[in-house]
This record gives sequence, structure tokens and C-alpha cells, in this order.
Amino acid sequence: MNYSETISWLFAKLPMYQRIGKEAYKADLTNTRELAAHLKYPERHFKSIHVAGTNGKGSTSHMLASVLQEAGYKVGLYTSPHLKDFRERIRINGKTIPKKTVSGFMQKHSAFFETRELSFFEMTVGLAFDYFRKEKVDIAVVEVGMGGRLDSTNIIIPEVSVITNIGLDHTQFLGNDLAKIASEKGGIIKQNIPVVIGETQTETLHVFKKIAEEKGAPIVFADKETHLEYESDLRGIYQKKNKKTVLATLRTLQKKGWNISEENIKRGLLSVIANTGLMGRWQQLKDMPKVICDTAHNKEGLEIVLAQLKEQSYNKLHIVMGVVNDKNLESVLSLFPKEAIYYFCKPNVPRGLPEEILQKEAALFQLHGEVYVSVVLAYKEALKNATINDLIYVGGSTFVVAEVL
Repeated sequence: MNYSETISWLFAKLPMYQRIGKEAYKADLTNTRELAAHLKYPERHFKSIHVAGTNGKGSTSHMLASVLQEAGYKVGLYTSPHLKDFRERIRINGKTIPKKTVSGFMQKHSAFFETRELSFFEMTVGLAFDYFRKEKVDIAVVEVGMGGRLDSTNIIIPEVSVITNIGLDHTQFLGNDLAKIASEKGGIIKQNIPVVIGETQTETLHVFKKIAEEKGAPIVFADKETHLEYESDLRGIYQKKNKKTVLATLRTLQKKGWNISEENIKRGLLSVIANTGLMGRWQQLKDMPKVICDTAHNKEGLEIVLAQLKEQSYNKLHIVMGVVNDKNLESVLSLFPKEAIYYFCKPNVPRGLPEEILQKEAALFQLHGEVYVSVVLAYKEALKNATINDLIYVGGSTFVVAEVL
């Protein structure tokens, strides 16, 4: 199989939570452990940082990778989901995994995958860890896919574990209150391995302290630490919180002997996009009219993004919006501004919520606009209608943003 055939096979054969939802979720690490054994335990051959959390884990992972690259290390980066190309998930020093490596790995191990009925996540983690071992990375920044305790990535013993924050997302898998979700994400805390918690929250504080104490894991709450101010090329106001998490993590690494200077930190935080290829975080796509897209898709993320949107100067606000069908609509629609002109659409994934349903639900919150059969058509119509002093915001789902990049 060539690369395009490999990717088609992969998406067709393996259940994937991003596309189809709950059916792809396996609350068990047995397959992952069997795969690791089959691959001769690649995760034991490189150092790592493990990053979990409801919001900010992608940005935090990319910032950490960027700083470590500036410090001269060969840095693996595993994140999800991808926006345009599967290979975005697996990078070394910002460069995506080669197509031939993806194809070769799939062909070599396809019989094992099919016999064990591995999930998309399990297979992708195996590919990433195998690649990082073969390329002899100094350290890999590994982002949790969902949750933590039972996530496929949770076979590594990292230098430091990181949990950015806890919000009510993926409640059908992780629990319906913050303490339960914290317990799942706290499952990445390992015996005697330091853990950095990004945000101190009343509902989760005791959960993390208890797990850390049981594991003998030194714990740091990043928002309670004093940090120097650093600028970043990531412009979302929510990045202020993520930066604190990154700085606390870097301090922990420095204490463990990693050679990271203040200049490395400064340059790394200013060059995240150039160093790592991060997209979709308060990203400006056009000027006149200004077009902003952001992958925020839950209550906690959207609250901050929409507050930043309110601070912008514009004549009229146009919002291209689509969501997935397992989203708690009430919690997110109530946040959106009533004065905007809406362009309702369905992201092109099986989980996408039909645009007519979104329009009907949005009307209950006095959000009004037309429906469009695709994200691209909705975006084109917004561009056609907007004047040079207007602002267009594209969001509601990672998959909506992916279609306009």
C-alpha cells in the first residue's frame, strides 16, 4: 500500500473516537500492552513528558516541545487530533513523520492489528513510540488522547506528568463531575514521578493531592508559583494559563538535570508555530475582513475565547459554527453573542451534528442565521457578506476549523 491507501485503510478499518464516537473508546490497556510487547517495548527507549487535561494540553505540549528544541534536544511530539494531515500527530523537531514510515509500519504490523482488533488510538501510539525509538529522540512530549488512566499513551514512565486543568468534557466516558474526571486524568501520575497541575480548582485539589501522596509523587500547582513573564507567538489570552504550566514543568525538568536556559525559554515560547507547526489556536486567517479561527469546543475553552472575541474591534460579527453530536449544547450555546450573524454548518465527520438541528437549538438562545450543507460553503458565504471592517469567527469544533485551514 502507498501512503494514501494506507490512510484510507486505517480510517476505514479502525474505529476512531474523533469520527464515530463512543464505539471507538476502549476502557482497557490490555491491547496497548500487548502491542508494546509485540513492538519490543519502544516506550522504554526514550525519555518523555506526559500531558493530560481538559483544555490547553495541545498548546502546552507544543510550547514544551518548542523550548526543548531551542535547548538543542531532539524532541518527539505526539498530539491529537490532527487538523489536515494524519502525520501532524507525530513529529520530531517539528517535522512530520515521513509517509513511507507510516506505510511501512502499517504493512509490517497489519496482521497483528487486525487479529487484535486494535483501535485507531492504540495503533497510532504504537507507530509514534516505535518511530521515536528508531530516531533516538532525546525526549518526547506525549499528549493524552482522552482521560488519562486508561488512555493508550499511559504506558510511559515520564520525567514529569502534567495535568493542565479539569472541565466537563467527554463526560460519557470520564464521569459527570469534576472530581471523577480528575481521578481519571490523575491516572497518569506515576510512582515517585513529579506532577505539575496547571490550575488549582476547589473540586479537584483534594483528588490530585491524594493520588500524588499515595504515589509519592512531588506535586506542584503552576498557578500558585511565581513566574517571569514571557511573550509568545500564541495570541489566545488562554495561553497565559498554559504558559504558567509550561514554566512550572520546565523548572521541574531543570531540577532533574535538563539543560534549559532562560534564552531557550524565551526563544522557544516566541517560536512555537515555527518550531512545531501548531495550528488552530486563535489563528488569524485573513485581514480585511479579519478572520479568526479557534478549536475551543467546550464550555471552559469557549468562555475564554469568546471573552477575547468580545474585546476585538469590528463593525459586524459573523460566526461560522458547527459542532459534534455528543456536545452539551446548552452549556456552549448560552455563551455565544446574540448580536452576531450565524452561519450554521455540519463538520464533515460522522459525529457532526446536522446543521438544521444546530440552527433550531441555537434559536432557543436567540442565536440566528442560515444553514449551509458544508463548512466551506458557510465560510464562503460569511466572506461574501462581511465588509472589510467586520470580523469572522470560525469555531465550535476542531473539525470545523480543520475545514477552513
